[in-house]
Amino acid sequence: MLKSSGAMAAATLLSRLLGMVREIIYARFMGDGWVAGAFQFAFTIPNLFRRLLGEGALTAAFIPIFKEKEKIHGEREMWRAANAVISGLVIAASVIIGIVMLGISLTLDFHHFSEKTELMLQLLRVMFPYMMLVCLAAAFMGMLNARGHFFIPAMGATMLNIVMIASVLWFAPRMGTQLHEQIFALAYGVLAAGVAQAMFQLPTLWRDGFRYEWVSPLKNETVRLVVTRMIPGTIGVAAFQLNVTLVLAVAFWVSPQIVASFNYAVRLMELPQGMFGISLATYLLPTLSGLAAEKKYPEFRATLRHGVGSLLFLNLIAATLLVVLAEPIVRLIYEHGKFDADSTIRTMRALQCLAPGLVAFSTVNILARAFYALGDTKTPMKISIFCLALNLILAVALVEPLRQAGLGIANTATSICNVGLLFFALQKKLGRLEMESLQKTLLPLILGGLVAGTIAWCGWQFWEGKFGHDTIALKIGAVFVPAIAAGLIYGMLALAFKVPASKEMLDFALQKFRAKAQS
Repeated sequence: MLKSSGAMAAATLLSRLLGMVREIIYARFMGDGWVAGAFQFAFTIPNLFRRLLGEGALTAAFIPIFKEKEKIHGEREMWRAANAVISGLVIAASVIIGIVMLGISLTLDFHHFSEKTELMLQLLRVMFPYMMLVCLAAAFMGMLNARGHFFIPAMGATMLNIVMIASVLWFAPRMGTQLHEQIFALAYGVLAAGVAQAMFQLPTLWRDGFRYEWVSPLKNETVRLVVTRMIPGTIGVAAFQLNVTLVLAVAFWVSPQIVASFNYAVRLMELPQGMFGISLATYLLPTLSGLAAEKKYPEFRATLRHGVGSLLFLNLIAATLLVVLAEPIVRLIYEHGKFDADSTIRTMRALQCLAPGLVAFSTVNILARAFYALGDTKTPMKISIFCLALNLILAVALVEPLRQAGLGIANTATSICNVGLLFFALQKKLGRLEMESLQKTLLPLILGGLVAGTIAWCGWQFWEGKFGHDTIALKIGAVFVPAIAAGLIYGMLALAFKVPASKEMLDFALQKFRAKAQS
């Protein structure tokens, strides 16, 4: 698990770091004003399909069927099933894209909107075809994951980020002189990035034996099964992304500025969530699916327990540092160009309210995939519908008085509720989860997190009082000196308390180090 998810985490780390570079360039270019809010809300809608499909529902529905075809019917039927799904995706995505783009065009022609709303709809019309590209990229990713390839699919997002960065640095200056004109360069960059992400995965698939050929999706049993599982799965596995989209929709009508600053905070959350939560969940789905297909339920529970334990160990310290060091982190990453000190305060408040839910956000991904591996897509869907409704109610109630912070509180509260309900339902389904060993390590990890958080806060206050943050080197020090000190203390406390995940990861790292030293 550590080897496979670790390779993916390395690729995801590179991708997310490039994503951070992209967000730094975005923040410098457009700040967190109304134009930034219009672009980021418009991008949220097609980007939602990437998160739902590439990191969620399509792969969750497709991989178990793909693995079953391989084990029972052989590779020929496996590739035929894949081609049927791809053909169905092309047809469905084309229809949806055509309807949405026609609807936006007619709406803009026959109705007068405010400048902010009109810009948002125009940008959405440009970017919405990205949905087709992300559907294909998600299908390719699912096929590669099922065949045991994790690094290359995770690297696909790296290509996406490189193209999107180029759209700001190279294309935007050629699109006009005003920000509301130049912003369209970023929209066209999204389309080009989608092409790059999909095409990047094809050479590996080709070497693995895949050849595309048209297979009619009509009345195809595989397509029917994927659609049947994917529709509830879209809601079940993507609670965090759907939550973010819903609250951004509420926030946009209050103030587009809330959308921009909250979205920057979400991007910071996605670094540890993508590295640890998504990487582990992506590895676990085909693994748990294989164990469920062979009815090896003790191994199923053990693998799930190891996954949740590793996630808890890694994401608890990440959440602690994001809360305690929110201000210096946001200042280091975003405070350049049009993103000023006031923008830092707004984004910091959102991050401090989002970060406490990091463990829950990531655990939802793992638990939902455990249900899908068991062939159950309805239970996570029902739980998520309830949590989404609760999230929307909280967001509407809190966005006006608390603005960005209110949205963060709403997302954190509903994600914690979601993970609690998923644990309860999974225990009923499996009889028992055998999580007793995890419960014993929970209190030591929380204590370790509190000690580490205190050390990080004291270290940051000392740095600010002694050195300040006037230069980029001082800004880096304000984040990394206290963070590294807190992380080391956290790791040593976890080892002292004999937390299994800490010892496993230390042994794994030492083994890799010795292997490299010997070679």
